[in-house]
Amino acid sequence: MHLLIAAAGSGRRMGAEGNKLLLPVAGRPVLAWTLEAALACPAIHWIGIVGQPVDAEAIAAIVAGVRPDRPVEWILGGETRQDSVRCGLAALPTDAEGVLIHDGARCLVEPDLLARCAAAVLQGAAVIAATPVTDTIKQVDGAGTITATPDRRALWAAQTPQGFPVAQLRNAHATAIAEGWSVTDDAALFERLGLPVQVLEAPPSNIKLTTPFDLTVAAAVLAARC
Repeated sequence: MHLLIAAAGSGRRMGAEGNKLLLPVAGRPVLAWTLEAALACPAIHWIGIVGQPVDAEAIAAIVAGVRPDRPVEWILGGETRQDSVRCGLAALPTDAEGVLIHDGARCLVEPDLLARCAAAVLQGAAVIAATPVTDTIKQVDGAGTITATPDRRALWAAQTPQGFPVAQLRNAHATAIAEGWSVTDDAALFERLGLPVQVLEAPPSNIKLTTPFDLTVAAAVLAARC
């Protein structure tokens, strides 16, 4: 299985001046923990890190520090996440049949979750990691007034990894360019094309580091694992 790590994260909501994946958590950069989890999954035999030129040197140092036992390649990304994934797909080895896409900021991902997603993709499925919504969700209008309360039993919070057959995902991105679609994750492309995407339940710890509080939570989780 091939893995693309989206590594062009902004530090704006984190209060950082640069890429939040370079921030320390539990004594190591966020991206180092993400890479370590990926390398602990035997199903993954090739990793591509998609990022921006300004971070290339720092990311190269992180990769060297984890001493990978399989290929880990740098891939120049695009202006948006959608563009960056497309760049990553273009850089996959020619024999790639399945691909997982994972946000570098989800550094608490467990190797077992990566393995379960990989196994589903190898059987031809498109999948996303997700967790059932536990809060009551309110839909509001532009004035901030509640207009509806969706049934949370049908609601899941989308996460990564997301996994797809490579040929199908490339075709989906090509259609997105032709139609001018802009989406926030790759599963949305499959949804627009009417292609099925399965949900695989992720553990509650598979959070995306977005705020300083998330760094505190991640440090506590990592300390408990050690």
